Amino acid sequence: MAAGGGSQRGRGRPARPGAVRRKSPQGAPRPVKTPKKPEPVEATSLPAGPLRLGTIPGATVGSWIDRWQERMPGIAVELVPLSVATQLDALRGGGADVALVRLPVDGAALHVIPLYDELPVVVCAADSHLTAADELTLADLAGEILIVPEDDVLAVHVPDAVAPAFAPPETTADAIATVAAGVGIVIVPMSLARLHHRKDADHRVLTDGPTSTVALAWPRDEASPLVDAFIGIVRGRTANSSRS
Repeated sequence: MAAGGGSQRGRGRPARPGAVRRKSPQGAPRPVKTPKKPEPVEATSLPAGPLRLGTIPGATVGSWIDRWQERMPGIAVELVPLSVATQLDALRGGGADVALVRLPVDGAALHVIPLYDELPVVVCAADSHLTAADELTLADLAGEILIVPEDDVLAVHVPDAVAPAFAPPETTADAIATVAAGVGIVIVPMSLARLHHRKDADHRVLTDGPTSTVALAWPRDEASPLVDAFIGIVRGRTANSSRS
């Protein structure tokens, strides 16, 4: 029996040089799984397209088009420019499958979903005395020359306003160009003031003027799977939600 014949039990093998045992730290967070993006809708589940989307001046559809392209990358959207005067004809005559329109429209012939209201603004020359105020009222416009273009969409009555001595401009763009030259004012929805923005013109909100409602509309008897899919995007439905 060897000297110091104590038991060898419990003695481990000498560690190999460079060998390090790693222990998992207690309470370490588990790896977070990245959620999968929703699958695009199968192109075979919908007609080939394109979806013809009518848009009135000033309407913005960029975010909805982006969502459409994410869900249905194989189906194009064809934008159809409309005027308020022709918006109903385009839908009734098949020029557009669905459209952003300005109310009022004939609800008997169309399905209509109101989307948002636009504030009215007074457009005037950049150096007009009206720009001294942050906001305006109808009373502030007494004595001003009120220009009403032929494509006017608000039909605002301004007490004590002065009618121009010349014929109404054909378009809102023409009316704003006249105003920018220092002649009169024009009242339009805010999106149109922004659409026709000029350095020599400015605008102020008309606090007691009528708003203009923009809506989504499509023919009652001609709804298609493409129109139904676009309505779902506008309403905020997800790719897998019910369309009932």
